Amino acid sequence: MIFLSPPHMSGKELEYVKEAFESNYIAPVGKFIDKFEESIKNYTGAKNTVAVCNATSALHLALRVLGIRDSQVAVSTFTFIGSVNPILYERNEPIFIDVDEYWHMDVELLEKAIKENDIKAVILPHIYGQVANIEPILKLCKENNIYLIEDSAESLGAYYKFQVPSSEFQVSSSDWKIKHSGTIGEFGVYSFNGNKLLTTSSGGVLVSNNEEWAKKAKFLSTQAKEPEFIEYVHKEVGFNYRMSNILAAIGVGQMEVIEERISKKREIFEWYKEFLDEEFMPELKNTRGTRWLTTVVFKNKNPFEVMKKLQENQIESRPLWNPMHLQPLFKGSKAYLNGRSEELFKKGLCLPSGTTLTKEQVKEVCEVVNS
Repeated sequence: MIFLSPPHMSGKELEYVKEAFESNYIAPVGKFIDKFEESIKNYTGAKNTVAVCNATSALHLALRVLGIRDSQVAVSTFTFIGSVNPILYERNEPIFIDVDEYWHMDVELLEKAIKENDIKAVILPHIYGQVANIEPILKLCKENNIYLIEDSAESLGAYYKFQVPSSEFQVSSSDWKIKHSGTIGEFGVYSFNGNKLLTTSSGGVLVSNNEEWAKKAKFLSTQAKEPEFIEYVHKEVGFNYRMSNILAAIGVGQMEVIEERISKKREIFEWYKEFLDEEFMPELKNTRGTRWLTTVVFKNKNPFEVMKKLQENQIESRPLWNPMHLQPLFKGSKAYLNGRSEELFKKGLCLPSGTTLTKEQVKEVCEVVNS
């Protein structure tokens, strides 16, 4: 079976897990939690990190810390449900925004939604390992006092290059400032689910450049136990969202090979372009995506028929995201649409992109598609 995006261990993970077992720190404490969080900081440039059980819980913590409750939150419609469910956890109303030609949140539609609603936060998904056109969205949010939360669950390792002079980034007009996805807004989240670029089997990381917010998120993620009391004292609702030391040990091993994995993902993408005469997800200028999944939009093929044929040949594939505004759960929700997300869903497919793939295997997949 050729899988869509299976785990790929570096070889060090078992050694680190064994060390965690021998120390008997199995629970959500231990040195590998600190090492994993530090590795994310060092790699992305984020000032503060909180390892949690998954990216969905990280988004929930971000909304909770920012006090976004009983409010309106804008989010891309072309995303996984995990980007949206945390909005509901805090009794917020999602406002769905369609996507631009790069498959990410459309800036003009977002601006229209902001003018017509009382939006308090924007959740911006960076999908399929790519980066959204974040600079104008950041500007919109700042002008309207709206919090920006980056859902970089699929895009660890992707980055945006700023060139415009900015006091925030302290660059001159001739300089570039690289900012990793997830580190630009008030909060960012990464996923380490089993099918991601890197995996801890399940897990996530919340990042923020605001130390107090990060401390608050960590506090809430450990059942909101008041630290000054030996007895169990709780003054507010908390959550059991922390990552275990065992999973963090896996993460430490994975982070050691992140650039190797990105290079291989991008190479796989180029192989597909060589063998398929179809349209692919574009990469925004002045960004570096990871190509977590190679995604294709067919000119004349039905993606669901192609997916069935691939499955018959022991090859796993998946449709592109089914837009959130079409989901029964969100019937009647506000949505600002241009038709692009629906068109992508009708024509697109995610192809096998695991980092152990050979060029011959990619060619095999393409031969089935072309047939």
